[in-house]
Amino acid sequence: ARATGVAAPALLDPAAAVAALHLAAYARDLRRRENREPVSRIVGEREFWGLSFRLGGEVLDPRPDSETVVEAALAACGGTPPRRIVDFGAGSGCLLVALLHEFPDAWGVGVDVVPGAAAIARANAEANGVAARAAFVAADWGAPLTGRFDLVVANPPYVASADIDGLAPEVAAFDPRRALDGGPDGLEAIRGLAPHLARVAAPGAHVLVEVGEGQAAAAAAVLAATGLKTGNPVRDLAGHLRVVTAHAGHQSRG
Repeated sequence: ARATGVAAPALLDPAAAVAALHLAAYARDLRRRENREPVSRIVGEREFWGLSFRLGGEVLDPRPDSETVVEAALAACGGTPPRRIVDFGAGSGCLLVALLHEFPDAWGVGVDVVPGAAAIARANAEANGVAARAAFVAADWGAPLTGRFDLVVANPPYVASADIDGLAPEVAAFDPRRALDGGPDGLEAIRGLAPHLARVAAPGAHVLVEVGEGQAAAAAAVLAATGLKTGNPVRDLAGHLRVVTAHAGHQSRG
């Protein structure tokens, strides 16, 4: 109903007349879906962790796999909720906003290289009631950050460049390529990001990074090379190792 503008009575009463304007809108949206545009992009929003997130061409469409990062954060933090959270590659803001909902005493910063993405994330924080505890900056990874954080999360690009065109059209044609492209082996962005993760992690901080299928061991080695202490990766609902976990010791670099 949101996409087409059809009034609720027309949906509930099969005998009700539907305006030509509504039929035209429905036909237009149907053509978009026939071209494999995701329903979330047609309606302009996606549900993530029970919350609603506005989308735009500048941001990745959040997927259930990424909810594993939130689950891993809840498990890692246990009885010691974080007070300071940073989200690298924030996109729509889904990870940071979801985490701020789960940790009501925390505040956080989301970093995305695209200014339009930071603006969308800011609007999503406002719509979901956490804007007073969230800030979003447009920058290349952690360049503007000078503080330390208790929880560090990231969903960097991790698809190998040559594999992008083979993804489902809903992804390859409609998600921004820069949010997908992880270089020749899919780990290029993680290599560039890892030193920043270690730099901003406070002593004892938890670090959680979403990775692609088959990348967990290599990504963990990248994090370990920065001085972070890696732990057991976390599986998503499909059984794939989806989140690499690490912990900043008391001699964390920075």
